[in-house]
Amino acid sequence: MSDGMTRRPKIAAIVTEYRKFSHGQHIVDRFLEGYGWNSRHHRPEMDVVSLYVDQVPEGDLSQDRAARFPTMKIYPTIADALTLGGDDLVVDGVLLVGEHGDYPRNEKGQRLYPRYEMYKQIVSVYRTTGKSAPIFNDKHLSWKWAWAKEMYDTAQDMGFALMAGSSLPVTWRTPSVEFPEGAVPTEALCVAYGGVDSYDYHALETTQCMVERRPGGEQGVKWLQAYKGDQFWEAHHAGVWSRELFEAALSRSHTLAPSRPGFNNIFPTLDEMKEMVKEPIAYSYEHVDGLRSTMILLNGLVQDFNFAATLQGWDEPFSTQMYLPMPPARTTLANFFSPLVNNIEQLFLTGKSPYPVERTLLTGGLVEAGVDSLFQEQARVETPHLAAVRYPAPTTSTYWRT
Repeated sequence: MSDGMTRRPKIAAIVTEYRKFSHGQHIVDRFLEGYGWNSRHHRPEMDVVSLYVDQVPEGDLSQDRAARFPTMKIYPTIADALTLGGDDLVVDGVLLVGEHGDYPRNEKGQRLYPRYEMYKQIVSVYRTTGKSAPIFNDKHLSWKWAWAKEMYDTAQDMGFALMAGSSLPVTWRTPSVEFPEGAVPTEALCVAYGGVDSYDYHALETTQCMVERRPGGEQGVKWLQAYKGDQFWEAHHAGVWSRELFEAALSRSHTLAPSRPGFNNIFPTLDEMKEMVKEPIAYSYEHVDGLRSTMILLNGLVQDFNFAATLQGWDEPFSTQMYLPMPPARTTLANFFSPLVNNIEQLFLTGKSPYPVERTLLTGGLVEAGVDSLFQEQARVETPHLAAVRYPAPTTSTYWRT
């Protein structure tokens, strides 16, 4: 802010939709109403003054929120939301929440959320007015690498802070641990659940926020190969990823489906896993420095995000879970959005992202590579563009410890 924080920052919210349980509702509501933080109710030291909603489905909440919070006005265009209907940029930060909504899919199955298109409209106002403000972009930057890279390059060239990603790197962890300082991982793995081009991003981000902390930081990714169905189990048997890490990650799950109810040992055998998991999916990839990482989706077996890694000099795997409340509370309460919003507040207050946007650039590119590999009948995909994504890890931890 140009006036030394003598006034409350003004925030514009640009969302694809604002209905119950949408990301728009979870994030913007916390800026409007506050949220639980450090054993008290915290209200952000800023005001959402404008809202643009791209789609208005049944159950829309935008009109209700505008009526309840008269300091926030709904505008018909993104440009109007940033200028409050005038000719000059008058907001100090922009929430770009391009998740959820009725948007088409392409032939690869990717949902074509208009994050890039919305971002371009925001940047157009910046160019026209000669001013800019920090932007938070929910989840990955775009479904298309060229667009994501353009978004990143634009922020770098124009000099405004860009923050992106989801709640997985900043939610609670069980156990509450950070990747050990100075540790050298030789292999990393995340066992999770959900769909392709959606929750695979969360699982990749779970791994990336840990392994980026290795000595030298992140050095980029050379290639990726996806495995699905029978090919997944063949790769598992062949040792494409570590069975020890696979079991270490599963041991952290709080939602592991019991194979033998009523017994102390409910850990399923491999044959039982095959019965419970109808379509397992993995993305296995190699970093430029030789680290191997694997993302695994096991719908029917787990409903959480579990990380494990082998570390040089360690006798046992290092593992933890990025903890989300158990279903159905995960959907209704979604408290894991609170640490995400708290970090977004720091972006708007300081003009700096608390963690590197390059993490999101890389993980978004990995999602696209995984989708491409699956579309190409699980062929190995070379990723020279991702080999160029190099960055240091944040100097401090940002996950929620309360």
